[in-house]
Amino acid sequence: MSATADTVDYPYRALSKLAIASVSLFIVGLLGLVPLFEPMLSLAMIGAACGIFAVRSIKQFPEEYGGLMLAQTGIFLNVALMIGGIAEHTYIYLTEVPDGYQRVGFYELERTKGPDAPTEKAVEIDGEDIFLKGYIHPASGEGALKQFILVPDLGTCCFGGQPRSSSMIEVTLTGTKTVRYGRTKMKLAGQFELNKSLRTKKDIDNILFYRLRADYVKQ
Repeated sequence: MSATADTVDYPYRALSKLAIASVSLFIVGLLGLVPLFEPMLSLAMIGAACGIFAVRSIKQFPEEYGGLMLAQTGIFLNVALMIGGIAEHTYIYLTEVPDGYQRVGFYELERTKGPDAPTEKAVEIDGEDIFLKGYIHPASGEGALKQFILVPDLGTCCFGGQPRSSSMIEVTLTGTKTVRYGRTKMKLAGQFELNKSLRTKKDIDNILFYRLRADYVKQ
């Protein structure tokens, strides 16, 4: 058999799908730089992995696959996005609390097991100035709102249920501040108080344990 007969000819090299996926995931992952879509930064990790596997397969089968430069570019871009995104969101986290306020996580106010009641943390910060994040409950109304109910997420109230009392805060904005209902997470700061008597709100089934007189709000 001649040498010519033994030679396999590859007139066409397919562009590595993993290399394409790496760059595509970088483009979509750019949304993760926006605080609302922060979880999408995880796509950059997947994109970098796709790029690494693409480089390996291209080097292992150079006659079959092309796109080495594309794969290497994908790795670089995704790693840069991960580093830049983490740095950006870390900076936001460290600087978003106004001076004179303490950060409180909504989970610290929620009692998920047993009878519903204010948590130990809620009793501890009664009367103090706090900073926390949450969403406006849909039952709060529309238009310019001076008062509304804040909840940790929209999962319960948007699917036919009602949040527990310890998962709601009645917010009153001070001064001339108003907000409009939306599905974006809000940042608020103000004086946190425990309601000393039973307090209810129209269209809200459960009583309200907490309230916040907010002098800072950012949507």
